[in-house]
Amino acid sequence: MSSNTAAARTEEGVKIGSFRLRISRLILYIILGVVAVAQILPLIWLLLFSLKDNQEVFNLPPLALPSDPQWGNYARVWVDGNIGLYFFNSVVVTGVSVILTVLLASLVTFAITRMNWKLNKVVLGLFMVGLMIPVHSTLIPLFSFFTTIGLMDNHLSIILTYTAFNLPLTMMILLGFYYTIPRELEEAAIVDGCSIHRMFFRIILPITAPVVATTAIINMIYNWNEFVFVNTFISSDNLKTLTVGIQNFIGQYATDWGAIGATLVISMLPILIAFFILSNRIVEGMTSGSVKG
Repeated sequence: MSSNTAAARTEEGVKIGSFRLRISRLILYIILGVVAVAQILPLIWLLLFSLKDNQEVFNLPPLALPSDPQWGNYARVWVDGNIGLYFFNSVVVTGVSVILTVLLASLVTFAITRMNWKLNKVVLGLFMVGLMIPVHSTLIPLFSFFTTIGLMDNHLSIILTYTAFNLPLTMMILLGFYYTIPRELEEAAIVDGCSIHRMFFRIILPITAPVVATTAIINMIYNWNEFVFVNTFISSDNLKTLTVGIQNFIGQYATDWGAIGATLVISMLPILIAFFILSNRIVEGMTSGSVKG
């Protein structure tokens, strides 16, 4: 075989490899494009839904543009529908629950993974058992407990419930990252005279920011969209959150579908904004604990 023939075959092989690579990328982009459209379509449908009146909701195709966009649906639900108050209640309950969950989970995970004591594995196992308990199986016991201690119809009952149920999952996400933190970092801090508490708040907590952001957004999504506990524990109209307050637009004889759509769009915005702001942190946090340094 001459050198010219071998070179020609090598060049032909490179061309075939490059062609296959381009085809593979094209197929990948098509699949990703289809997935992206499937993800965005419900959001477009919901936005169009919120701008229609009841007649257009039932007579027009789901993705048809409204003939006269009902922007007044948003003003009506915010002012007359009390959505502003429900939105504020959701922000308070979700914000306090997320802060409590992330802080407590970080403290417990630090104690279990970075400190040597006899029962740390047992305590970790007890927290992980919480992952196997069906959430709604605890509804009646919690109802009885909060009634006994006088916390029914109080935001504190919702906050404590969310914090307790989100702790196991939050700790499970934090565990992988905490195991990757080098011991030399803590040893250097102790040599410099740093106390345990100061080391946690000034050194450990800041370097876990990416995974903390991941757990915060996961907790936020769960708390913001939760319905059953709020509907069971809260009865006063001025304490309801968005997910329960939306029921005010459902009547026995007539339902204002446009107002419901506008409320759903308003309730969706904080989650989308938080995700766009923290998206880089979320991806970084989800991958940082997968490889030990």
